[in-house]
Amino acid sequence: MKFGPVPLADAEGAVLAHRVRAGTRMLTKGHLLSADDIAALRSAGIKEVIVARAEADDIGEDEASARAAKCVTGNGLTVAKAFTGRANIFAASDGVFTAERQTVDALNRIDESITLATVPALTPVKAGDMVATVKIIPFAAPTAAVNAWEEMCRAYGAALGLKPFRALAAALIQTRLPDTKASVLEKTVETTRGRLAAIGASLVYDTMVPHDEAAVTQAIATAKSHGASLLLVMGASAIQDRRDIIPSAIVASGGRVDHFGMPVDPGNLLLLASHPDIGPVVGLPGCARSPKMNGFDWVLERIAAGIPVSGRDVMGMGVGGLLAEIPVRGQPRATPPKLAVNGTHKIAAIVLAAGQSRRMGVRNKLTICVPGASGDKPMVAQAVDAALASQARPVVVVLGHEQDRVRMLLAGRDLTFTVNPDYAEGLSTSLRAGVRALPPGLDGALVMLGDMPRVGTREIEALTAAFNPVEGRSIVVPTHLGKRGNPVLFGSAYFEAMANASGDTGAKHLIGENEDQVVEVEMASDAILADVDDPAALAGLRSPAP
Repeated sequence: MKFGPVPLADAEGAVLAHRVRAGTRMLTKGHLLSADDIAALRSAGIKEVIVARAEADDIGEDEASARAAKCVTGNGLTVAKAFTGRANIFAASDGVFTAERQTVDALNRIDESITLATVPALTPVKAGDMVATVKIIPFAAPTAAVNAWEEMCRAYGAALGLKPFRALAAALIQTRLPDTKASVLEKTVETTRGRLAAIGASLVYDTMVPHDEAAVTQAIATAKSHGASLLLVMGASAIQDRRDIIPSAIVASGGRVDHFGMPVDPGNLLLLASHPDIGPVVGLPGCARSPKMNGFDWVLERIAAGIPVSGRDVMGMGVGGLLAEIPVRGQPRATPPKLAVNGTHKIAAIVLAAGQSRRMGVRNKLTICVPGASGDKPMVAQAVDAALASQARPVVVVLGHEQDRVRMLLAGRDLTFTVNPDYAEGLSTSLRAGVRALPPGLDGALVMLGDMPRVGTREIEALTAAFNPVEGRSIVVPTHLGKRGNPVLFGSAYFEAMANASGDTGAKHLIGENEDQVVEVEMASDAILADVDDPAALAGLRSPAP
């Protein structure tokens, strides 16, 4: 193609390269100049224009783009009529778009005049979505380049395609623990039903069984009898290992575990398995209880489109696998608080130490020396030092009753003190004071009781490690033998509600109201249950272990 400025006398029949105003007429880029156009330009005092003129071995931009698009388009895709050198390619039905990366790259290297751009491979699309476009960069392409493009397509096959969603029949098995709320399980069923409907699949069977291997194994057999072609298993407790309850039940029922874990967040704890009588089996991560995009969606969409998903495929999902925004550090300040990071999470600790200690008698229990991991020290110091030995920062201590004495016992420590003048009105007043003393930019706060001296750094670190609001774990509760205790870690989303708490139960109601966001962490000892309220409890704490 010839390109450049030419006198008006030589411009007729050429393509205008840049728009030009000719009196009252605007001649646009790509306009084929006629005799009338030349006359108008001449009347406007214009003597030359920049044009492009095809040579003998050139193919016009619309024909070239149409031919290039046609040969790359496989099943499930349609090509729109080329216009201004561009041919767009669309999905003919709902499904997953496929693209052979090496072929697309090779085609784009044939000649700089022809380009092919697509949406990412394995993107779920709806009928009518544009998935690719072929664009001729100049106003024509060399015949040799178009021929080479078509020859490569014949050699390697269509580079682009669509795998339509199949009408899968899915079964959902959920396990439950004694304190699992029915509303959480019911919500998961509806979320799963909606997720399946979006890809043309249906939920033909769902059940809720105890969280043990035998119950899950039996439920898998029942799911098979309902004609399920996809099995989904959601545990009341997240899968932690290939030998955990859910994978063990899959194997016991005749299935096979193919891969555990994925480099996608949220979605890390996904289990990929298969069963000879059903087909694909997915052990769901906790984030699948939420309708928000997570790693399970990537796997589900491919399964529904009939695209095999192997462990190697899952391990290749890391690039682009950070699906949700992760909280980042707040704006720097002149003297920023010492904020510790648990992974990407900044967690503070609030130690409630304002109570009147009425059941202990005349003595303030928090000032009594009791045994601990680092020797005997005041009860409140045991709790505070456990927090300081963890990554939690800042550590906020709420003072009230005998505030000067408690402050003195904690002297020399890196603490933030706040005073609750209303401490006599109940626990919630101290919680409010503690939350209001937190700096901005935190992701969560651990609420600790000053009268639980046996809670140590190990318990605190276990709670912070389990915290992940992105995956639906924004409230972390410790348990021992199934019984819930303290301290509890709350995400920042609950700070406002905590700052307005009332009554003498603190933020306990938030746990019940947000059960779908609660994760339980089982502790080896009963330290998370042992608060020292009265002389009997104090005596038990001081007694040597049997």
